[in-house]
Amino acid sequence: MHVIRGLHNLRPRHRGCVATIGNFDGVHLGHRAVFQRLLAKGRELGMPATVIIFEPQAMEYFAPQAAPARLTRLREKLAALKTCGIERVVLLEFGPRLAQMAAEAFVNELLVEGLAARYLLVGDDFRFGRGRQGDFHLLQRMGAAHGFTVEDLHTITHGAERVSSTRIRETLARGELDLARHLLGRPYRICGRVGHGNKRGRSIGFPTININLHRRVSPLHGVYAVMVDGLLERPWPGVANIGLRPTLGEREPCYLLEVHLFDFAGDLYGRHAEVEFRLKLRDEMKFASFDDLKARIEIDAQAARAYLS
Repeated sequence: MHVIRGLHNLRPRHRGCVATIGNFDGVHLGHRAVFQRLLAKGRELGMPATVIIFEPQAMEYFAPQAAPARLTRLREKLAALKTCGIERVVLLEFGPRLAQMAAEAFVNELLVEGLAARYLLVGDDFRFGRGRQGDFHLLQRMGAAHGFTVEDLHTITHGAERVSSTRIRETLARGELDLARHLLGRPYRICGRVGHGNKRGRSIGFPTININLHRRVSPLHGVYAVMVDGLLERPWPGVANIGLRPTLGEREPCYLLEVHLFDFAGDLYGRHAEVEFRLKLRDEMKFASFDDLKARIEIDAQAARAYLS
C-alpha cells in the first residue's frame, strides 16, 4: 500500500483512480463494505482504489475539547486499510489551509488536477470545504463537468441499527466487547510501544508493561482481561488497566495502558505491543492505600486468568 502524505506530494503517476473520502475511524464492517465496493469498481476500470483521510480529523482541529475518542490512531488505521486491500492512501494534513479552502477548490486541486479521479464514493451527507459549503450535489455537478461519477455509500446495519464509529465507541464504553467485535469485524485492540513507567507495580508484586496512549480521550476505561501479541513467541495472557490511575494521584491527565503479563518476567522496553481486550472486569477505581490496590489487583488477576483459560 502506497501512502501519499499531502497534496504537494501528488505526482503525474498518481493520476487516474477510484476514490473515497472520510475519517474511517475503526475501519469497521461498514467501512470494509465501502472498500470492497471501491475495489470492485477499481478492478472494473483498471484503476487503483484510493482512500483519502485527514490528520488530525476535522473535529479534532475545530473543536479538540469536544472531539470523540479515536478507535484507531493513524498507525493502526493504515495497517487496517492495508489488510482491506487498499492500494493507495492520500493523507492530508487538516490545518488552516485545508480548513479555509473553498469546496470547489478542494475538488479541483485534489480530485481533478491531483488524482484525476474517475469515480468517487461518499456518503450523501458528506460535507467539505470552507464553512462546510460542499456537499454531495456539488460533487455530482463537478463530476459531470470533469468526467468522474459520484455514488453514495449504502448504510450497513447490524440488527436494526447502523454500523458506525459512534455506535462502536458507545459499545466499548459499556464494556460490550463481544458486540464491538461483531461491529468491527475483529476484536478491539490498542497498539503501542512499551515504555518506562514509575515501577510502582513491581513494589506490590505486579510488574507491568506500560504503553502511553498519546490520547486526550480513550474509548476504554477500566480493568480488562487481555491477550498481548507482538512481544513474545505467542499471544500472552494478562490483566490490564487503562485510565488515569486515580490511586496514584497523577496531576496531569495522561491515559496509560498498563498490562501485567501472567507468569512472565523480562525486559520488553521499546517493543511494539498489540493488546486485545477480551473481557471488561470492572471500572477504574480509587483506593485508599496501595495495600487495598494490591488486594483488588489480585482479585482481578484471578478473574482474568479464569476467563482466559
